[in-house]
Amino acid sequence: MNDEYRKSGVDMDWDKANTPVIQRLGRSTLRPEVLGEIGGFGAFCRLPQGYRQPVLVSGADGVGTKVLIACLMDKHDTVGIDCVAMNADDVVVSGAEPLFFLDYLAVGDLSSERFEAILTGLAEGCRQAGCALIGGETSQMPSVYRDGHYDLAGFCVGVVEEDEILGDRRVTPGSVLIALGSSGVHSNGHSLARRVLLEEGHFTVDSHLDDLARTVGEELLEPTRIYAQDLLAIKKDVPLLAASHITGGGMTENLPRVLPGGTSAIVECNSWRVPPIFSLIQSMGQVDDEEMFSVFNMGVGMVLIVAGDHHQQCIDSAKARGLEAWCLGEVRKSADRGVRYV
Repeated sequence: MNDEYRKSGVDMDWDKANTPVIQRLGRSTLRPEVLGEIGGFGAFCRLPQGYRQPVLVSGADGVGTKVLIACLMDKHDTVGIDCVAMNADDVVVSGAEPLFFLDYLAVGDLSSERFEAILTGLAEGCRQAGCALIGGETSQMPSVYRDGHYDLAGFCVGVVEEDEILGDRRVTPGSVLIALGSSGVHSNGHSLARRVLLEEGHFTVDSHLDDLARTVGEELLEPTRIYAQDLLAIKKDVPLLAASHITGGGMTENLPRVLPGGTSAIVECNSWRVPPIFSLIQSMGQVDDEEMFSVFNMGVGMVLIVAGDHHQQCIDSAKARGLEAWCLGEVRKSADRGVRYV
C-alpha cells in the first residue's frame, strides 16, 4: 500500500512511526492550560488564569542556514533550541509570557534518528522558554530538499496584560540601554559566516581555532540563548520600558523598532568586548563595521530599556540570573530614529 507514493520519495509509514516520538517529547513541555494530545487538526490552549485584559502576542521565525552547519556536523539536537529562541524571544520583548509553540519541519529523506534529535532540541527549547510544544507539521518534500537536509521554522504565541505591553510609547530621551550578552552568532548571519570561514577561509567545521578555544563548527552551532524566562523575571524586579531582540539586522535594525519618533539609540562601542568569532569573521572577510553591526549581534543578544535611575537595578537583576549585563548606552533626542555608534 502507498508503494507509488513511496517511489516518489514520500513514505507515509515514516510519519506514523514517528508520531509517538512527537507525542512523548511534546508531553514533556506541557503547561496546565494545554488541552488534548498532539495529533489533531488544531491544538488547544486555554488562557492562563489571573489576567485582567489579556492580549495575545504571536511570532514566526526559522533557523535559517544554520541548519547547514548542523548537517555538516551531523549534529541535530540543538537547532530546535535555536528555533524556539528565535520565536519566544521575539514574543517576550513585548512583555508577553510565551504560552505555546508549533514547529514546521520540511525534509527530504530524513532518518528517524535525526528527526528525534531535532524534536529533542525543540522540546528542550520549549522547556527553557516556559512554553508548551503543542503541535506542528512535518512535510516530506524530496524534490525540494536533498536527502538528509531540511528546513526548520516555528510559531509562538504568548500573552500579556494590555496595560503592561512594553514598547516605544514608554521610552523617552534619557532612557538607558542595558545589554544582555549573546551566546555567540545565534541564528543570524550564517550565510556570511559560512562564506568567509568555510568557503574563502577554507576552514572545515572540525578546524580547531585557538582564538575560539574550540572548533569552527562548535562555535557556529552554539545554541541561541533563550532570554524569555529571564526577561520575565527581570520585569518583576525592574519597571522595564521596552526590550529589543537583537536578531536579523543586528542592533542597527532592531533597536529602532522600540524607539519613539524623534529619538535615537546611542551605543557606546567601548562598553563591551566583541566576542572573538565576530572579530575573526570581520578580519578574514574584510567586512566593514557598518555591515558587521547590521548582520550580526556582535555579542549583544537582547537590549532592555529602563529609566535612568533603574539601570543598576536592572543590571544586578540580570547578573543574579547568570546573565552577562552592562550599560550599553542611552536614548537621546534626534531628528532621525536610528542607532549611532560612538
